[in-house]
Amino acid sequence: MRRHLKHFTHRHEPKGAAHLHLKSGIGAMVGMGSVGALTVLTGIPLLIAPFGATAVLIFGQPKSPLAQPANVLGGYLLAALIGGLAVSLFPGLWWVAAIAVGLTIAGMLLLRVTHPPAGAVPLVAFGSHLGGPTLFLIVGLGSALLIAIAVLHHLIPPRHQYPLRAPH
Repeated sequence: MRRHLKHFTHRHEPKGAAHLHLKSGIGAMVGMGSVGALTVLTGIPLLIAPFGATAVLIFGQPKSPLAQPANVLGGYLLAALIGGLAVSLFPGLWWVAAIAVGLTIAGMLLLRVTHPPAGAVPLVAFGSHLGGPTLFLIVGLGSALLIAIAVLHHLIPPRHQYPLRAPH
């Protein structure tokens, strides 16, 4: 039994330098703080939970395919489309939210724009009754702002290439 638990507790992430982890955390604070400030300035409810998970990826794992701008923006917009349609066509049906999450995941995989935090957008739509243009505005504006801040953040030494360059 103890041997099997080792598989669950083993850390697969390589050790990193503390100053790099601190830089990632500061980037996430600046990114989420900017989204929060824009929320206050505009009155648009931009502070949604999936953006916290996006911050983990774009500031902490910038080389991950799941953190690239096409994945972030594409995943969120697809999720907003599916979640928005589902909540407008079937408001209040909890099981439709589950179907919308599954369709979002399948669609992201099919279009190669997988961004795991976007899988939660249909749940945000059903939980908040946000749909249509408002949901698109929230995920489009919020994710674009986070991407822009991440691009600038990764230019600060020690630099990380973000976004990754397309192979020639």
